[in-house]
Amino acid sequence: VSLGALRDPAALPGLIKRLDDGAPAVRQNAAIALGSIGHPQGFEPLEAALRDGPADLRFQAATSLVEIDPARAFAPVAEALHDRDPQVVAAAALALGAIGDVRACEPIAACLEHASANTRFDVAYALADLGDPRGRATLIGGLAEPERAWDAVTALARLGAPEDADALGRALTSKRTPAEATVLAAGKLLALPTGAAHHEAARRVLLAALGARKTHVRGLAVEQLDESGGAWAIAPLEKLARSSKGRELTEVIDAALRTISERAPSSQETER
Repeated sequence: VSLGALRDPAALPGLIKRLDDGAPAVRQNAAIALGSIGHPQGFEPLEAALRDGPADLRFQAATSLVEIDPARAFAPVAEALHDRDPQVVAAAALALGAIGDVRACEPIAACLEHASANTRFDVAYALADLGDPRGRATLIGGLAEPERAWDAVTALARLGAPEDADALGRALTSKRTPAEATVLAAGKLLALPTGAAHHEAARRVLLAALGARKTHVRGLAVEQLDESGGAWAIAPLEKLARSSKGRELTEVIDAALRTISERAPSSQETER
């Protein structure tokens, strides 16, 4: 892990050797380190690992190959969509989504009916990365699942069509959507022109979240207001800054207030 963080190519021989280590954690982290270093010398050993290694190593090799050379990685990672292990299929789909090559849409979409629910969700997320809406229903279903809701919001916002905005709008009032994902959905809606019908509800969610009991939820609300809040958010943020609930968030509140003030004229125009 440390050698990967140092990004020194001198570590390549030892890391490549550790791809065959008997301990899963060692070989996985060797693959991670090779991806972090990003040197071409690490590509072929990782390609071999993706083809013939144990499942835990194949899973990581897909991601690391893309980090080293996205264009060269396309073919071997696309082939891994046929892997017998569902986690490897999911990792391959996500890696192809990260490459951004729309040639991957069809092979990824072929995995939408995979037997594994986790894999189906990751496949839908990868398609959204490529601007392909065929996994929309799966993503919308993920809004009600605590372990998937955040990613579902992110992917639907990336698609950004009116039906995606409507799904995010429904999430604002759904008791099944976790609080963190609801706050994120509100922020994403404010940034989506297609979400205009839900902007007022999104504002209410974010302003209410400034008073949430959990500090991290309040912090998320401040972050979303920093990204997409208008002049209407200034007074509530200033009020939070003066309260005990804002004591741990002073820096992020100050940053949000500066950002909003800088764009306040355009925000006010939009509100009019």
